[in-house]
Amino acid sequence: RLICIQTTELEHRTEPGLEHRTEPGLEHRTEPGLEHRTEPNNLTHLSGFDPHRTDSCHATKPDMLNVHLVPHTHDDVGWLKTVDQYYYGDRNDIQHAGVQYILDSVVDQLLKNPDRRFIYVETAFFYRWWKRQDSSMKQTVQQLVNEGRLEFVNGGWCMSDEATTHYSAVIDQMTMGLRFLNDTFGVCGRPRVAWHIDPFGHAREHASMFAQMGYDGFFFGRLDYQDRYQRMMQKEQELLWRASDSLTPPMADLFTGILPNGYNPPDGFCWDQSCSDPPIRDDPDLEDYNVDDVVKRFLNIASAQSMVYKTNHIIMTMGSDFQYENANLWYKNLDKLIHYVNAQQDLGSRVNVLYSTPSCYLQELHRANLTWALKTDDFFPYADDAHDFWTGYFSSRPALKRYERLSNSNLQTCNQLEVLGGPTSTNGPFGKGDSQTMKKAMAVAQHHDAVSGTEKQHVANDYARRLATGWQHCQVLVSNGLAVLSGSTAQRFYCDYLNISVCPLTESSKKFSVNVYNPLGRPVTWPVRLPVNGTAYAVSDAAGTSVLPLSKDTHNVRRSRGFAVNELVFEVQAPPLGFSTYSVSLLQDGPLAASTQPRTPTAIQNKVPTHGFINYKNRMIRRGYNASDGNNSESIQPSGAYIFRPNSSTPFLISSTAKTEFIQEVRQWFSPWVSQVVRLYAHSRTLELEWTVGPLPIHDDLGKEVITRIDTSIESSEIFYTDSNGREVLQRKKDFRPTWHLKQSEPIAGNYYPINSRAYIKDDVDQLTVVTDRSQGGSSIHNGSLEIMLHRRLLYDDVRGVAEPLNETSAIFPEGLVVRGRLLLSLDRPASAADKHRPLAQEMVLQPLLTFTDGDLHPDFSGLQAALPPAVHLLTLTQWDAQSVLLRLEHQFQSWESDVNSKPVTVNLQTNRQTDKQTNKQTDKPWQKHNLLGVGGPTGGATDQPWRSVRWQVESDTVYINSVTHTHTHTHTHTH
Repeated sequence: RLICIQTTELEHRTEPGLEHRTEPGLEHRTEPGLEHRTEPNNLTHLSGFDPHRTDSCHATKPDMLNVHLVPHTHDDVGWLKTVDQYYYGDRNDIQHAGVQYILDSVVDQLLKNPDRRFIYVETAFFYRWWKRQDSSMKQTVQQLVNEGRLEFVNGGWCMSDEATTHYSAVIDQMTMGLRFLNDTFGVCGRPRVAWHIDPFGHAREHASMFAQMGYDGFFFGRLDYQDRYQRMMQKEQELLWRASDSLTPPMADLFTGILPNGYNPPDGFCWDQSCSDPPIRDDPDLEDYNVDDVVKRFLNIASAQSMVYKTNHIIMTMGSDFQYENANLWYKNLDKLIHYVNAQQDLGSRVNVLYSTPSCYLQELHRANLTWALKTDDFFPYADDAHDFWTGYFSSRPALKRYERLSNSNLQTCNQLEVLGGPTSTNGPFGKGDSQTMKKAMAVAQHHDAVSGTEKQHVANDYARRLATGWQHCQVLVSNGLAVLSGSTAQRFYCDYLNISVCPLTESSKKFSVNVYNPLGRPVTWPVRLPVNGTAYAVSDAAGTSVLPLSKDTHNVRRSRGFAVNELVFEVQAPPLGFSTYSVSLLQDGPLAASTQPRTPTAIQNKVPTHGFINYKNRMIRRGYNASDGNNSESIQPSGAYIFRPNSSTPFLISSTAKTEFIQEVRQWFSPWVSQVVRLYAHSRTLELEWTVGPLPIHDDLGKEVITRIDTSIESSEIFYTDSNGREVLQRKKDFRPTWHLKQSEPIAGNYYPINSRAYIKDDVDQLTVVTDRSQGGSSIHNGSLEIMLHRRLLYDDVRGVAEPLNETSAIFPEGLVVRGRLLLSLDRPASAADKHRPLAQEMVLQPLLTFTDGDLHPDFSGLQAALPPAVHLLTLTQWDAQSVLLRLEHQFQSWESDVNSKPVTVNLQTNRQTDKQTNKQTDKPWQKHNLLGVGGPTGGATDQPWRSVRWQVESDTVYINSVTHTHTHTHTHTH
């Protein structure tokens, strides 16, 4: 058998000027599981088409059109059924699909013919299947992998969504999947191709991450119909994506291919049990003999496809959703197809058909040694027809989107305390806890039908349940870890409903302590709001303590959960990678003083000097779009979970007036189902908007899509900016696409983009930045304005497969879901705005965790001797195995956005073993600190990935954008 022996054909093919430039001491920058390139013997090898693998690709014919058939299945990790139901084949009344049977059947059929190939993607399913196999089957599968007959592509726990996921969570789920493949199959199991055939638009940051992980190429199936048509005409469906404007090429360069049929087989060639296409009937004695017809149709399809691609190699995806449950149907017909089409070569045909994989196909494209079109923006928004923009899911299921983001923050805290607390954290005074349950739940939640909000309601409930279960496991770990670090085993309470002012301990106790854990690598100041029933409290070492009456909206939204009448508000500070503890004591019961009673507002301000004044207008959250029901002359497309299609370009006015109260904050009620609180904390330069929306009324038989719109005097010239997966920021322009000419047919939905963590508008003087607490959709429809969609409730299915209207209700809210969230607004000079919004967005993503104990407690702790530099973000600190820890640091500023913080930074980590004062001996305590030394300025070099040997030539480093030429040069390079 073949044991993945390396060939060297494509080694070190480097274009002039793109040679590796490696900083001294950084030659082996390995993050276990992230780059998936390290063998068990710890040798690091070059990626490309030659890593320890005999060329298992079938031979091609250079003088013919080679058609690469790629057998595959697309197995959603939840969509119409839950992930468990999909694996076991349960609830086939909803959809016939059983992943365990697919893998059983495929392995059986691969063994019957060594020419056959298959690719598999979703490690979450394969992991489950693998655990249930005996040693004989595992050995068989290992051989198939070693011989390249079964190839893993993508390799993450799931195929993540690209619009609504945060980059940190994507890295985590990719790490989980890739680590399993590496541990199980070694280098032969390492995916070399990223494969996102189903996500609904494609983010530049995803491509950047894939490139930095060492993938050689990226294939996807969906892009805007106008973009596809123009690329077909220009033969640019295969291109080089330069996915970062801060990383020196080719660090974030990724060859990208757009598949011809989405991810389905050509029409008439689907041989799954779920399909109705006729099989190949090749007995000439039978009346229904159809070989000649099949061959003729296939040759016509192949010829037509070759006309819109650049080389004499084309790819066809032979499979689709949950196919190959009976793999014999597929393979028997594919064997025949290959045989009969290739037999035509004796009659002069110039078409050669072969079993293949994406990496084999990619190898042939590289051998062609051509130049490729260059792309530097992204593939949002995506439309599949003139009035069918997939921009609604940017905001669908806003409660689930927030819960996923909060769960990510909780998981990072859980990971960190597992490291800082040592072995006691997983088995300590509060029992056995673990982070793995939460890691798996979060990994599944990144799926493109999970956090995207495009699943059925019962599946959304299952995702939320998994996250809740994971957090329960983490709570035990966190309690154990904090007990180790604080020296106290006092019971800890978790108040997961603080956003609606529910916390049984603070509502009833006269003396309690608040532990504030900060997962960031720098200190933070954070506003704490606790439900209480007293009117005066003493808080140790806290600034700006006050007690406010609970708003009527909070009373309404919490229903019967909680009984507090007031909120205790104070600001806390927490050290980097550590915690502070605040003691709270009741001083007074009784009614609130007159100074806290409502009054008419005149202004909201504090003593912190600011660049300017935000002209706050009351039209915010007073508008919404009525959703199209599909009953109009232009199109029958309604709004739904995926599609955003308002029935008018002018949003309706929820109310022309707002009832307003001022109680150290501005409280506004625009209608019984829309309210807002405006807050400016004592030491803050940002304005907080807390919005509460729902239940959205549907008595008029119209769905509702509620927005907040912020109007300013900024001359933004129809240009605005949104982040990509919470990381780099891209420029947007109304009714414009950078690489193709747009014919706009939906003036609102066609200008919406995903906002994962921030959006802003600016002119030469001012920049208004809005930081979000979850992924949302938004745009700048009018000059000087930003609008963000907060909530959607729709009455029609949008006919994209989910077969269910997005009409969320629950036992607590049977009349319709109520959602609450926060936006942070800052107004700054453009040159310095990133210095504020970068750390602000990280605080929103990784917010402090509050835990509570009854009684008095005062310990403080920091896991760092010094805070990280402002430009450096602590991305990951997690236990890798019993003897090692995974630490990831990243530069969080783009090369152009800050005069101060966009410069490269050097951080040296040196372990400082603490000394026991009694014995004067050094001890390896679980909380041993990391001493941060040698913070310097520009380093002058750039670190490239030595494991990526594949280089692609671009047609030009000058990008032509609708007749406007932009030549990109970069002074600084950032190693992420």
